Amino acid sequence: MATGFFWDERCFWHHGGDYALTLPVGGFVQPGAGGLPDGPETKRRLKNLMSVSGLADELDLRGAPEASYEELRRVHPEDYLSAFKAMSDAGGGELGLRTPFGRGGYEVAALSAGLATQAVRAVCSGALDNAYALSRPPGHHCKPDWPNGFCLMANIAIAIEAAQAEGRVARVAVLDWDVHHGNGTEACFIDRADVLTVSIHQERNYPLDTGDASVRGEGAGEGANLNIPLPPGVGHRGYLAAIDRLALPAIRAHRPDLIIVACGYDAGAMDPLGRMFATAETFREMTLRVKALAGEVCSGKLVLVHEGGYSEAHVPFLGHATLEALSGSAIRVPDPLAATLEARQPGPEFDAFIDGLIAAQVDAAGL
Repeated sequence: MATGFFWDERCFWHHGGDYALTLPVGGFVQPGAGGLPDGPETKRRLKNLMSVSGLADELDLRGAPEASYEELRRVHPEDYLSAFKAMSDAGGGELGLRTPFGRGGYEVAALSAGLATQAVRAVCSGALDNAYALSRPPGHHCKPDWPNGFCLMANIAIAIEAAQAEGRVARVAVLDWDVHHGNGTEACFIDRADVLTVSIHQERNYPLDTGDASVRGEGAGEGANLNIPLPPGVGHRGYLAAIDRLALPAIRAHRPDLIIVACGYDAGAMDPLGRMFATAETFREMTLRVKALAGEVCSGKLVLVHEGGYSEAHVPFLGHATLEALSGSAIRVPDPLAATLEARQPGPEFDAFIDGLIAAQVDAAGL
């Protein structure tokens, strides 16, 4: 297996200015470090752990150029890109909801999209078997004309449009297991039949008004959108039930040429922005299952694009388990919290409740 890992140090330097400060700095007001909740350390510590464990030596580490203006324009309208670039050049600001950025934010967002785009391009061309893009800022909340939730450009949508424009793929499936609903990716493809979007998320976490199971697509895209909202605390077995009984059957039926995973780690048990209690083994097993399905339906063409995840201590272990599974590596880095989290997983009574909830969604989706 040749697994690519696309990254760039400049993505770690993305910042939100003085987003967390409500008073002008000076006098008795101490300056802050920037205040962006989506900090760089979760990603940097994952990359560092890979280097220490030796996993990085087994992967094909690559960079990528910024996504071109033509690639960005396939998803984002010119007026949005112009306003973003002007504000970025002027020192930064905030264009949408919870999307602060500093000077140069436009360029680093284009670089983040470029990492995802190049990862897809390399896998579709056969240069790599599969790939992981350590994109930052993330992208799955960004709509074509409105950024939100730390997401400034729709990384995955940009990558898909580029691959389709180049004739590399026709049909794509996007599986989003970030704890928050992938409302941006959904919005980009809501009326498209060629791109299936599947989102497994904590119900009514963020955004509060999207992600309902009844939203199945619009117009020509009816049936090509599947939302799987789950209640807090479903844990390892709940996630695998959602993957096995809802997500994978929908992707199999779509018969994509490529599968892309919006790979957020904020469903992890220690995450401050989620309450789902997933473990490193959860992410390992989800990756193995999707990888096996990719081998079945699209010659193994699979790309994971990094999204959320906010526990500096835990995300590196969740990500490492994911990359172990994606690459087929024999290296194992144990999760130091594994025993504690396993002992506190939901009991059989909750499993029965989740089983009924999943069964109802399966029936509603016709799977």
